[in-house]
Amino acid sequence: MKLVAAPARLSTAAATFEADFAARLHWSADTDAAIEQRVADILAAVQKRGDAAVLEYTARFDGLTVPTMAALELTQAELKAAFDAIPAVQRDALQAAAARVRSYHMAQKKASGESWSYRDEDGTLLGQKVTPLDRVGIYVPGGKAAYPSSVLMNAIPAHVAGVEEIIMVVPTPKGEKNALVLAAAYVAGVTRAFTIGGAQAVAALAYGTETVPKVDKITGPGNAYVASAKKRVFGTVGIDMIAGPSEILVLADGTTPPDWVAMDLFSQAEHDELAQSILLCPDAAYLDAVQREIDRLLPTMPRAEIIAKSLTGRGALILTKDMEEACAISNRIAPEHLEVSSNEPHRWEPLLRHAGAIFLGAYTSESLGDYCAGPNHVLPTSGTARFSSPLGVYDFQKRSSLIEVSEAGAQVLGKIAAELAYGEGLQAHAQAAEMRLKKQG
Repeated sequence: MKLVAAPARLSTAAATFEADFAARLHWSADTDAAIEQRVADILAAVQKRGDAAVLEYTARFDGLTVPTMAALELTQAELKAAFDAIPAVQRDALQAAAARVRSYHMAQKKASGESWSYRDEDGTLLGQKVTPLDRVGIYVPGGKAAYPSSVLMNAIPAHVAGVEEIIMVVPTPKGEKNALVLAAAYVAGVTRAFTIGGAQAVAALAYGTETVPKVDKITGPGNAYVASAKKRVFGTVGIDMIAGPSEILVLADGTTPPDWVAMDLFSQAEHDELAQSILLCPDAAYLDAVQREIDRLLPTMPRAEIIAKSLTGRGALILTKDMEEACAISNRIAPEHLEVSSNEPHRWEPLLRHAGAIFLGAYTSESLGDYCAGPNHVLPTSGTARFSSPLGVYDFQKRSSLIEVSEAGAQVLGKIAAELAYGEGLQAHAQAAEMRLKKQG
């Protein structure tokens, strides 16, 4: 049977647009109750029994049975051996991508991640001290596909931030290790790595076991079990975000070759059936041309079935009144990836307020950002770009306020603080401030 990818054809001029648009965007982040209960059981077991529970679940879910946790830890020698064993072209690509990702995050650190302080007129010092987290855990998916790029995007900003220990966990179903993932861990400076995955890996990182050290924060994407586990351990440790299905929104003015745009829509649709690919354009003939390219190119794709289900179930080609309206709709969607496929991208960029990453111009395919452009590819999804940011150096740092009050400053601030403290009924607060006031007379 011939596969068909039929994204919805919508028009903002249609009376039913708002309802049709809302229906196409809807995606429930609610986790299946059975998954939630299983995850709760796994977390409790790992918290109580440590390594033994991790070994048990690794055997059950990954088909990997070993006598001790030592067999699940990858040594630095193994990581280097994996790097040395992959083809030279892959080694070069990994190192080039890592260099660009590192360069971007070094610039990010200089711009926003440094400590600072100043003294006011009475000599009081006020400032901010920025320090890295001590130890972080990065989760790297390893089931249906392997993602060496995720290793770079999670480990390198942590390394740049100054994190001393980066603990990687990656499932290896039936013991099959992906050499490119291991090589990426070597290039990115991962400290320790374990071949465990799922909720049990999140639990091991959050609570610590006899072998896996407890971390301060867990980052990285995973399946529904991983997402549920990250939600449950938040508070015990920090987390980056709860990721939903991958998304791409293309704003097109009709000047980009339509096969380029069709393939960009495919690039997200091939992730899974729930991924979302949307095209906004004020040119109806261009939307027709993109649909023709979708039909032509689909049979050539190895993941054609997934692409077809994604585009038919969640994709859309939307005719807008003009590019200004397209930008306004984009801000409502707040997409993970936003391509401005136009010969005047900088004309429209000031109108765009909400997106995980903005790709400007016809030559800037989203896939370049996924692998090697430099900015992080761990991005907010499901509209959370309205209030969330890409993963970055700042996710692996925390800030401490610096306050050093001079004797002269205490005379001014003490009176203010005491007055407010008495107003709140907190006498000890007030008297602690007043004790530092000079006695009159």
